[in-house]
Amino acid sequence: MKEVMAMVRLNRVNATKEALAEAGFPAFTCRKVMGRGKKAIDANLVETVLSEGELPISPLGEYITEGSRLIPKRYFTVIVPDDEVEKAVNTIIEANCTGNPGDGKIFVVPVAESIRIRDGELQIDSESY
Repeated sequence: MKEVMAMVRLNRVNATKEALAEAGFPAFTCRKVMGRGKKAIDANLVETVLSEGELPISPLGEYITEGSRLIPKRYFTVIVPDDEVEKAVNTIIEANCTGNPGDGKIFVVPVAESIRIRDGELQIDSESY
């Protein structure tokens, strides 16, 4: 089993939920998070936009302000069988890719075991040990 974690833009939450459900991943968790990427800020771009007045509410506005503040994002996590990781990752990419900085990031990590609270059933992923 693998945990697929994705940080995505606020305005892509519904598209991500729908895409995951349609792709066969109806069970996931979504949380509110704040963060920022590591990309450098283009000083010329900042000066140009700020000289025009109001900061746009867009990926460009997000890019410009990212150097000085945390950006609200959504954090999705979904646990999938090893053979469905690529499908889950591609589903998230297709639902979130705009081609602009700040589209998000996906991480994939192994899950060694899971325990169902209702009945205590233990599921062990022997490949993770």
